[in-house]
Amino acid sequence: MSLPRSVSILGSTGSVGQSTIDLIKSAPDKFNVRVLTAHRNADLLIEQAKALRPEIVAIADESLYQKVKSALPDTEVLSASEGVVAAASQGVDLTVAAIVGMAGLNPVLHAIRNSKAVAIANKEPLVSAGAYLLAEAQSRGVTILPVDSEHNAIFQVFEQQNRTAIDRIILTASGGPFRTWAAEAMATATPEQAVAHPNWSMGAKISVDSASMMNKGLEVIEAHHLFQLPADKIDVVFHPQSVIHSMVEYSDGSVLAQLGAPDMRTPIAYALAWPERMATTGQKLDWQKLKQLDFSPPDLEKFPCLRMAYDALRAGPASCVALNAANEIAVAAFLNREIGFSEIAKLIHAMLDASHPSGMGSIDDIIAYDAAIKDRTRRLIG
Repeated sequence: MSLPRSVSILGSTGSVGQSTIDLIKSAPDKFNVRVLTAHRNADLLIEQAKALRPEIVAIADESLYQKVKSALPDTEVLSASEGVVAAASQGVDLTVAAIVGMAGLNPVLHAIRNSKAVAIANKEPLVSAGAYLLAEAQSRGVTILPVDSEHNAIFQVFEQQNRTAIDRIILTASGGPFRTWAAEAMATATPEQAVAHPNWSMGAKISVDSASMMNKGLEVIEAHHLFQLPADKIDVVFHPQSVIHSMVEYSDGSVLAQLGAPDMRTPIAYALAWPERMATTGQKLDWQKLKQLDFSPPDLEKFPCLRMAYDALRAGPASCVALNAANEIAVAAFLNREIGFSEIAKLIHAMLDASHPSGMGSIDDIIAYDAAIKDRTRRLIG
């Protein structure tokens, strides 16, 4: 790759953004950070900007604009959703897209239109608008690099020249904190218990999704778009050690897998350096401590969110939008202690049971339907 590689980091104060910056700081001669954006963590954004000296920073929360601008007088500071989109529209070699939720959709779209490659770490845009975003990337010759550890693993062992010989891809799942819990106990789980992931350090929303297995359901839909495979060629298996990050099974019986320690800096490093590789500041796999690798099928009755994700994928794009939108609102309500853990799945089921439009012709259609489902879900909670 030509050095230094110009980089935009959308969502720099989240867990993926912070890990990305950690890696970039370890190889400062290889990267030139031009853009940083954050939602409302102004203090950390300011600290990051002083260390990396980007040309542009954007803070989504308009009330924090003056604080950021005063701290960074020599930097162009933007604010509000429009400012984040403008920041995402800068021409760079690589954009790391890590804005949580559907708030990341428009920034990702504009990054695809202005970047040579986009490393996507947030699930929701691909789940709700995957076909549209990937068509846009293909038309512009932009490489989409998955950062999710599972999709990143598949990307590394997916032989495009032999795609007709692929029988299936297998997404591994740790099972989250409730893998061994009884369904009755899960119903009374607290937010603190749900975010206590046994293997990974992640944000609150994705941690709850992992606990409900919706995270894996969203990954099934992502994999469908990223690798152009139908639902019946995408399997999920529990693997509590989180050492094998996913697998591709070929018709000759070969199964290719990517292994590594459960540390997001590994797939982020792969995306930052692609098509080359770089040293990671993260954990390395210690083979001497690796005693066994366990696998088991997920219980779709105990984890209905995973089953509903498959149902939504088979039903069509509008159902995927509804699934994702209802889940966002339900998880936020759970974290705010407005509903119990088991009610997350019940709310999503109620939204999927509704009738859905047959076509989603544009990004505006997707955004409008996402907003409508979120409003319905809020009203159902209220």
